[in-house]
This record gives sequence, structure tokens and C-alpha cells, in this order.
Amino acid sequence: MFHKEGTVSILIGIAVAGILTAIATQISMPNWLSYILIGLGLIFLIIILQFFRNPKRITILDDATIVSPVDGKVVVIEKVQENEYFKGERLMISVFMSPINVHVTRYPIGGQVSYSKYHPGKYLVAWHPKASEENERTTVVVDHKNGQQVMHRQIAGALAKRIVNYAVENESVGQGGESGFIKFGSRVDVYLPVDTPVNVELNQKVKGGVTVLAQF
Repeated sequence: MFHKEGTVSILIGIAVAGILTAIATQISMPNWLSYILIGLGLIFLIIILQFFRNPKRITILDDATIVSPVDGKVVVIEKVQENEYFKGERLMISVFMSPINVHVTRYPIGGQVSYSKYHPGKYLVAWHPKASEENERTTVVVDHKNGQQVMHRQIAGALAKRIVNYAVENESVGQGGESGFIKFGSRVDVYLPVDTPVNVELNQKVKGGVTVLAQF
């Protein structure tokens, strides 16, 4: 299954692979060059298909847990000053996504969206300390029925030039449901109450909608 955000890119990939194959088979050239052209077209298409894949994920719904919003690797677990919405100290868990990860963003908890905002910005590398405040990004806050609020922030990187955010304020959302999509790698930060027990470690690989990051 492929994500709807990849429709145009996949069609372009098919077209490029088709054009290169047509050139290789219709124009007189050495066999080795024909094979290279066909191979390049197939590799390009496979990369596009790989990037926009959207495997089915089964989230075990649990009001006591916060699940990872994306696939990737945990690169930061620390207390930070969050100045956009909470304007206070929060526990931040950052997940870095490589270009080969699934890039669907999912809701860490279920509840009601109380805040959803897009910010234009720079394209610093995703692991830059100022990326979460200066890069292009979207910020989403969900109110849990237990009264707690969880924020997740999609952050563009040096390669990611488009962030898609589906969150609509006052909308009820389900844990593990699709919140958005980031094209070509980046990171997502999750902001939790400072005393939240954490279930993951630095450099641990996580799966969006499946791996439990923390518990209320």
C-alpha cells in the first residue's frame, strides 16, 4: 500500500522508468549502456515506491500510553523549555527519520486537537539544536481525556521540503491515526509533562503507532 501523498511522485517515477527503458530499447546503443539506463530507471522507481509505502499498522489503543508518531531512531530525551504553546518546561523525545523510513506521522494519543499551526522556516539539518524552533514545522497539541496535553511537532530538514499536516483544531482523533506526512526525511518531537515515565532509550529504533514512548 502506498500513501496518497506519493501519487504524483510515483507517477513521475513510472514515467522516468518508462522513458529510460524506451530509450534503451528503441535507440541503437551498446548493450551495457542499455542495461545501465534500464537499471537506473528501475532503481529510481523503487526508491520512490519505498519512500511512499504506507504499511498497515495496528495500534493497541491504551489511554495510559503515548506511542511514537513516526518510524525512526530516538535521538533526544531531555527536559526543554517549550515556548510556542506551553511556555514552560516539558520532556521532549525526538525521533529522527531517515529517507528509507516510513514517513507517515501518527497521533501519539487519542483525544481532541486543541492547537494546530504551520510555521514557515529554514531547512537546517534535522539534528541541529535550533531546528525545532527555526525550521519549517507544524505543531499539534492533543488534549487527552485525563486532562493532560501532548504536543508533537513535525520538523523539516535539509532534504524535507514539504510537510503535510491533517490536524484540525477541535477535531476528535484516535491514537495511531494519521496526523500528517513529511517528505524525504526529518524528525518529529514529542513534548510531554516533565514527570512522564519514559519507555524508550537513546538510539532505540521505534515504529510509528506501535512503539510506546512513554506512559501517563
